[in-house]
Amino acid sequence: MTTDDEAIRESLEAQGFSNLGDIQYNLTTPELYEHALQYEEGIITEHGALAVNSVPYTGRRANDKFVVEEADSKADVWWGKVNKPFSEENFNALKMRVLAYLQGRDVYVQDLIGGSDEKYSLNVRFVQEHAYHSLFVKNMFIEPTEKQLENFLPGFTVITVPEFKSIPEVDGTLSEVFIILSFKQKLVLIGGTSYAGENKKAIFTVLNYLMPKVGVMSMHCSSNIGTAGDTALFFGLSGTGKTTLSTDPERALIGDDEHGWSDNGVFNYEGGCYAKVINLSAEAEPIIFNLTRTFGTILENVDIDETTRVIDLDSQLHTENTRASYSREVIPNIAPGNKGGHPKTIVFLTADAFGVMPPISRLTHEQAMFHFLSGYTAKVAGTETGVKEPSATFSTCFGAPFMVHHPSVYANLLRDKIEKHGSQVWLVNTGWSGGPYGTGERMKIKFTRAMLKAALNGELHNVEFVKDGFFGLDIPTTCPNVPDEVLNPRNTWSDKAAYDKQAKHLVELFNDNFKQFADSVSEEVRNAMKG
Repeated sequence: MTTDDEAIRESLEAQGFSNLGDIQYNLTTPELYEHALQYEEGIITEHGALAVNSVPYTGRRANDKFVVEEADSKADVWWGKVNKPFSEENFNALKMRVLAYLQGRDVYVQDLIGGSDEKYSLNVRFVQEHAYHSLFVKNMFIEPTEKQLENFLPGFTVITVPEFKSIPEVDGTLSEVFIILSFKQKLVLIGGTSYAGENKKAIFTVLNYLMPKVGVMSMHCSSNIGTAGDTALFFGLSGTGKTTLSTDPERALIGDDEHGWSDNGVFNYEGGCYAKVINLSAEAEPIIFNLTRTFGTILENVDIDETTRVIDLDSQLHTENTRASYSREVIPNIAPGNKGGHPKTIVFLTADAFGVMPPISRLTHEQAMFHFLSGYTAKVAGTETGVKEPSATFSTCFGAPFMVHHPSVYANLLRDKIEKHGSQVWLVNTGWSGGPYGTGERMKIKFTRAMLKAALNGELHNVEFVKDGFFGLDIPTTCPNVPDEVLNPRNTWSDKAAYDKQAKHLVELFNDNFKQFADSVSEEVRNAMKG
């Protein structure tokens, strides 16, 4: 509803907002569609989704993200490339400029919740200048009940002003874009970019700071639950299959990206999903494919014919990072209450473009800590130079850009919880087999799904395993509905010497990267690659 309600206006004024125009408070999805269309923020596709464009910024701006250096939180923050310090003086000055910019302007306000476990939930207020961002956060976070709204007090506030550009020499930023978090003021400022994902990842970063301080493991992972009540977690970087593999017709989805693990079990931080949809097909990913054709879904930077309104999910016209935002409530099979029990199975996903890691392997607790801290996947180099050699990517905790504390804080929490609850951890490679990218082939998704199914239902618990000679991993010798020769990657290479060389190279990359964590883990974890 559009409101001049004194209560919400007074609440915003108490937060420093003054002389605002109309306050569009907690608008419904149809109302937000109407506003987005009225102000030409997007167009409707042939099937009813809202198509929007965030060009020139079509992904997160990690270099433009800062944490305000404040006395109360300074000692807790893992300062460096990920968490870059920003002075309180500059933050306060920029905040005043943003608040002045909003005077006289209409704003969209959504009061939402991060975290489905009420004991650990965070009330979040989003104040934004674009209708499509208001719809995005409405999709992505948990909507409070009427009773919860009656006494809603923001635990954190996010101000999103894409049309406001910072001035580096005045504001202390690095570019016109800024994403700045203040834990003291419980405030996030986002400006200069329309990429909607900054809103969700900002709150994930906040929860990654708050949750470990109360003993909750904060995780960049997807999660689902089987008919027997068995919960599974899927960790992985972009492109490894985290969303695809957790969206399983045979298992109820808890969430696709961000979760907490408390003494009560696993709970989703969000109320929606933000799926990568490049090259999405109805055959491989029927559930997500259908959701790209649903009213209420936002398609961000997906190529669309403006005459026919037909979408092209294979096109990279704007970016390879095309996205769909939708409420989990439209997914056909979701877990009740947005939560599950303690995970029986944990899966680390990697897309190894070197083609040398096993498609599935069983991890000890020490190996689990090693690979969690490593957060490995591999990407293919740009073709503009004519080179297609893989490059290793290590993102600690499978989500370094969002981790506020030192990685060992999250790793130790994970270790304690898997030991206490007896979770079995598996490493699954959704990348290449039979050779590296350009020579081998991407692992068939039907094989990956079969291996996961066997791991989840216990079929792999009693089969014979062999020790990998390079990574120290336990590889099953057989798996239902998967050819035996696929399970051991060395067997899929025609040139065994080339495999050995490539595997040895990747082991060296792992060990070089892990040197940064050597002083914060046990000797057993440091030597995990030796098996």
